[in-house]
Amino acid sequence: MTLQGVRWTADQVLALAPDDASRKAGSKLGAAGPWSEAGSCDEGTVWGLCKGSGSKPYRTVVDIADAAGPAYKCSCPSRKFPCKHALGLLLLWAGGDGAVPPGQAPDWAQEWLAGRRERTARKPATGAAAPGPADPEAARRRAERRAERITAGATELEQRLADLLRSGLASAEQAGYGLWEETAARMVDAQAPGLAARVRELGAIPSSGPGWPVRLLEECALLHLLDQGWLRRDGLPPDLAATVRSRVGLPGPADGPPVRDHWLVLAQYDTADAKLTTRRIWLHGTGTGRSALLLSYGAAGRAPELTLPVGLAFDAEVRAHPGAGRLRAALGERFAAPAPTEIRPPGVTTAQAAACYGEALRDDPWLESVPVTVTEVVPVRDGEGWQLADAGSEVALPLTPAALARPGLWRLVALSGGAPVTVFGECGHRGFTPLTAWPRDGGELVTLC
Repeated sequence: MTLQGVRWTADQVLALAPDDASRKAGSKLGAAGPWSEAGSCDEGTVWGLCKGSGSKPYRTVVDIADAAGPAYKCSCPSRKFPCKHALGLLLLWAGGDGAVPPGQAPDWAQEWLAGRRERTARKPATGAAAPGPADPEAARRRAERRAERITAGATELEQRLADLLRSGLASAEQAGYGLWEETAARMVDAQAPGLAARVRELGAIPSSGPGWPVRLLEECALLHLLDQGWLRRDGLPPDLAATVRSRVGLPGPADGPPVRDHWLVLAQYDTADAKLTTRRIWLHGTGTGRSALLLSYGAAGRAPELTLPVGLAFDAEVRAHPGAGRLRAALGERFAAPAPTEIRPPGVTTAQAAACYGEALRDDPWLESVPVTVTEVVPVRDGEGWQLADAGSEVALPLTPAALARPGLWRLVALSGGAPVTVFGECGHRGFTPLTAWPRDGGELVTLC
């Protein structure tokens, strides 16, 4: 792949940003003003000098063509990857106005690039089998002890749910959030983070608006079902048992057979809490038609390491994690750098999207949403909210509250302009969350998250 034959869009560059602050700062550096001696070469390298607050400009270089993903080096003190200077340099290059002309990389850029590729060549193959535990018997005993603790926690949680229903749902409103936080802490002690997270969600439901008792009862029922699934896991089908273990907080390793394809990066977005930042990356196999979800994590305040440019496709292998649907996957060996593709996932109607979610619930009752591409839809107002209306029928999908709070909603409205568009997103019981979209006649993906 040659760099001059591939030109990223600004959206694809900004999708690499570790956070909103870097995205904004990088956008300000995407003009020629602060840059000097910028250039690029066919081998996939972009470099330049960016004027900073000191006497010496920052040396910035980006390796785009590496199959393991974009790599960055900057002499600035930032600990973010990519830093704002790398983002600004890529935006300048993506503009395609001659501000980053072709040329030969300077010595300082060539030295970094040569060292990096030498280190990459010395690494073992990504697809090599991971070494097993040093003491399999000790690992087995640890797993048994943790299972016993989770069983004790699930049993205690069942009793607390029974007490709640016995005393009436109104007691949850009177007890406040402290009751649920205490219960969640008990689940953490039991080493069941999945149960703890669902318990904390229960605490936010009382007094959350009209109909909260119904929502609380529904969530309690799902939590009870998960508890019972764990306590009776030995009698479940293998895929459902794996799903229960994952929902409780014991995800299995990615043990599925490697699937090699050209994977189109459909969406990438982060969610964060006080302890962890989770990055979700949706892939579409252009040859197999499969969907895959990559999860990457970062400690509080730090962005996850895995970053892929939305709208580009790359040749790689993925392995599925166990569980119903097997959507979650681990990224294996990558054989080529991301490059543009005109292939898009096939679309369905809004009614078919809702049916897809319903079918998935049969195998995983705790599933929040499924990835779906809806075609021929128009974003329209629905009272105080918005919905995606099917252009060929009177059926529509409401947008989730999370979607209404994102600026991407207005990008979707502007892209449509009242005409049908194709939208990829997550369809679940709260509605549809649009993540990317493209015009009716094809074209570049527009990120909405």
